[in-house]
Amino acid sequence: MYYSKLLIPTLKESPADAEVISHKLMVRAGMIRQLAAGIYSILPLGLRVFKKVEAIIREEMNQIGGQEVFLPSIQPAELWQESKRWDFYGKELLRIKDRHDREFCYGPTHEEVITDIVRKEIKSYRQLPTILYQIQTKFRDEVRPRFGIMRGREFIMKDAYSFHADEADTQKTYAKMAKAYTNIFRRCGLEFKQVQADSGTIGGSFSHEFAVLADSGEDEIGFCEACGYASNIELAEAQQATTAIPIKNLEALKEIHTPGKKTVEEVSSFLDLPCEHIVKTILLENENGLVAGLVRGDHEINPIKMKNMIGCEWLLPAAEKTIAEKLKLPCGYIGPVGLDIPIYADQELATLQNFVTGANKTDTHFTGVQVQRDLTIKKFGDLRCILAGDPCPRCDEGKYQIKRGIEVGHIFILGTKYSEAMKAVYLDSNGKENLMTMGCYGIGVGRTAAASVEQNHDEKGIVWPPSLAPFQVIIIPINFKKDDLKNTCESIYNQLLEMGLEVLLDDRQDRLGVKLKDADLIGIPMQIIVGPKNLEEGNVEIKIRNTQVSQLHPYPQVIKDIPNILKDL
Repeated sequence: MYYSKLLIPTLKESPADAEVISHKLMVRAGMIRQLAAGIYSILPLGLRVFKKVEAIIREEMNQIGGQEVFLPSIQPAELWQESKRWDFYGKELLRIKDRHDREFCYGPTHEEVITDIVRKEIKSYRQLPTILYQIQTKFRDEVRPRFGIMRGREFIMKDAYSFHADEADTQKTYAKMAKAYTNIFRRCGLEFKQVQADSGTIGGSFSHEFAVLADSGEDEIGFCEACGYASNIELAEAQQATTAIPIKNLEALKEIHTPGKKTVEEVSSFLDLPCEHIVKTILLENENGLVAGLVRGDHEINPIKMKNMIGCEWLLPAAEKTIAEKLKLPCGYIGPVGLDIPIYADQELATLQNFVTGANKTDTHFTGVQVQRDLTIKKFGDLRCILAGDPCPRCDEGKYQIKRGIEVGHIFILGTKYSEAMKAVYLDSNGKENLMTMGCYGIGVGRTAAASVEQNHDEKGIVWPPSLAPFQVIIIPINFKKDDLKNTCESIYNQLLEMGLEVLLDDRQDRLGVKLKDADLIGIPMQIIVGPKNLEEGNVEIKIRNTQVSQLHPYPQVIKDIPNILKDL
């Protein structure tokens, strides 16, 4: 491809609204342009990168028996009402009506559509397991789209769905899919972690995320280098408390006047006690009413863990107005003693004695609180957010590290959530009707490309790994008007094309400095710089983008070595 024939509208400056490096560089490199909030046009260079990601995904999906389909993006409301997600999914679901006033949505995901196909077309256990996948545009009406294509409203996604006779068979495909995802992200040149994760609005009993480590990531990941355990911070397990409750030296429950002292830090300073001797009472609300969560004063409650412990549909912080109306208690002094709502406690509280809580009275706290004597706990469990340096729950040597990550893939075991709601059944060998079990597996194509930029860039621009680069080689003549340079560049260009390489020839009449800056910005792995002086001496200059190392090589002998040089990058 000749540079002058390709739409590559590079920019010197980053867009004012760009917050992360991938957004800045992909706009500057002429790969994407914003059409509306969270909606982007993908330009030729960007699309070439997307197609590289898609090709890797297809190869790995086909390797494990996936069959590619292409499903409608507009989905009838009836399917979502069957699965009971029409109302539950919330405002992210873009709802529309056709000219006959029938309700539809623009699909954010395709569990309902694929289940509808399978329940109609698959009848026997002999047709199971089945893996179907697609690469297609989705739309989720994010309340705050940001970070360019990393969190847009419209995006390209690979979503796969598997159908099975039982849970054991689902687990086998889940393991194959996890391995395929590992291969995909390794081939994309990414540093990533497979982490335990929450299933969110997709549902299901078990899931893992694949998260690319990057400072710009929205999620926090806790992991142990010693044993390899990793989890999204929402589900990262805290080590179980093992200290037994002492049975001696129990203090009596006592009210203490704490004027204006509401926060843990204020109470700790006022009473001259460490924060871990204070217990926080956090009030939350779900579909059944108010609940309380208890954690040590130096820890934070994890609402995802608590939601999973309770088994509720949703769990949100209770508003002060709700607390005042329903409990008639003063915020800042609420405690668990005598609190007449379900109370869930972090496992560490089982080891505490003589601690401090709010007394449900303005300017007042309790000291000498004892779990077994003074509190009615509905359930103990792991409810807190882990901290960097906490001991690993899976091994004796390791400690948690916490880094930020970008979710690029997510795999789920759905069980019978959708097959039961939509009556997707098969006949077993005895002719008996059974519900199919399901798995669901997603990869963000654009997000994977953006995550690569977050990990692979420098002050000059993008540094694409060879597997994702829009071109493998760019040929940069110092002066393309000169016949000898032009002929040499076109000869190199044609030879590399015949070798099966993807080559961009910069035939523009711009200064060399402009060409070199654009080449660095775009991030093509190899630059071949052809100048009259070097050519007279029988050389061309080859610059490797990721190392910025330039070397003279004998021409034309070097041309046959270029594929091998690229393989070593």
